[in-house]
Amino acid sequence: MTDPSETIENTAHTDWYSPDAATFGDRVAAARAAAGMTQAVLARRLGVRLATLRSWEDDMSEPRANRLAILAGLLNVSMMWLINGEGEGLDGEAAAGVLPADAADLLGEMRSLRVELTQSAKHVAALEKRLRAMLMETPDV
Repeated sequence: MTDPSETIENTAHTDWYSPDAATFGDRVAAARAAAGMTQAVLARRLGVRLATLRSWEDDMSEPRANRLAILAGLLNVSMMWLINGEGEGLDGEAAAGVLPADAADLLGEMRSLRVELTQSAKHVAALEKRLRAMLMETPDV
């Protein structure tokens, strides 16, 4: 098993928008900010309600394929990058350069915590699965 701090450190500083470090909503929000658009402007250009765009950025819902294609075009990133962080998208280091140093540090720490939480959630799920399997094997008393 790898040292979680190594994984977190590497993810936080080498690939800010990978699936382990960022969600679909994180990538949409980052690309929107890099494009210099507010949520209201992007929603209007996409032809969706502001609440819809907010739910995408908050990872409460995802766009349909046709809106995803338009979204990627407006943000000048690939659809694959929006979905899973791979392909043509934002460079994490370049995006961090626009932020004040303190904000970039906080953002890096928050992303590291997100990775840690995700890893912990996966570990808990694996333990629950093992427990369920053990309970299924135990004869009824």
